[in-house]
Amino acid sequence: MPTIQVLPHPDYCPGGAVITAQVGDSICESLLEHGIEIEHACEMARACTTCHVIVRQGYDSLDEPEEEEEDLLDRAWGLEPQSRLSCQAIVGRADLTVEIPRYSINHAREKR
Repeated sequence: MPTIQVLPHPDYCPGGAVITAQVGDSICESLLEHGIEIEHACEMARACTTCHVIVRQGYDSLDEPEEEEEDLLDRAWGLEPQSRLSCQAIVGRADLTVEIPRYSINHAREKR
């Protein structure tokens, strides 16, 4: 099974993490299953950018983003060439390293 290394994020994963992912799951699903509560305001319906991640390693192993995802990513904070919506990026057989950006467009998020 592939692993996802999550780089440290002050709110979601302060110490970083390495998790095991299921091939065919989205990065978002994998993070949530392992207690990394990444924002996903649209409930993974590809309607927002709150689950934006930057894939630091393994980007080429992911399926190509569809045009709708690319259009949404244009609104994401901290957009980089390896940016993906984690709800749309499907885990393949390669290990991944992801960074959750410090901010999202959802400035009204409430602490849980």
